[in-house]
Amino acid sequence: MPDTSPTLLDRLRGPGSGRAWDRFVELYTPLLVYWARRAGLHPQDAADLVQEVFVLLVKRLPEFRYDRRGGFRKWLRTVLMNKWRDRLKRRAQPGGAAGLSGVSAPGGLEEFWDGEHQQHLIRQALKVMQAEFEPTTWKACWEFVVVGRPAAEVAAELGVSENAVYIAKCRVVRRLRHELDGLMD
Repeated sequence: MPDTSPTLLDRLRGPGSGRAWDRFVELYTPLLVYWARRAGLHPQDAADLVQEVFVLLVKRLPEFRYDRRGGFRKWLRTVLMNKWRDRLKRRAQPGGAAGLSGVSAPGGLEEFWDGEHQQHLIRQALKVMQAEFEPTTWKACWEFVVVGRPAAEVAAELGVSENAVYIAKCRVVRRLRHELDGLMD
């Protein structure tokens, strides 16, 4: 089982935070790339922007203090958008940079981010966590919770008790909540 720290953000600040950074990068790279692509960047430019964001995060995340009112997602989105705006300013013609100071996300992006952020984190966390559980435990939870099959049907297929299906669900969901604690606003 991985670290028992209360949140991934706390683990990023601790000594020996390499595993936490690996987990953070694994969870957030696809989302940051997706956001960058939604902002209109080509794949290579999006990848470059995400790298710039991670360079900044290595410096800034250890000092970041999570506040549920302000939200990590909003802060991360601000970091990405500021880096995006910086890129636009650097590429602007001389004399044109002043007009970019008020550039915001393309239409519809703000609404998209809120829902997509949570969906993405859950998908990524589940993907990463799958290796942490016995295959039967994972399949019981997946079939019962995600697919929506009745517990009795899943239990019969897997050769376990119905109670074992409920226990599998509780274990996986509890671990998911722990993994995402502090990352979901």
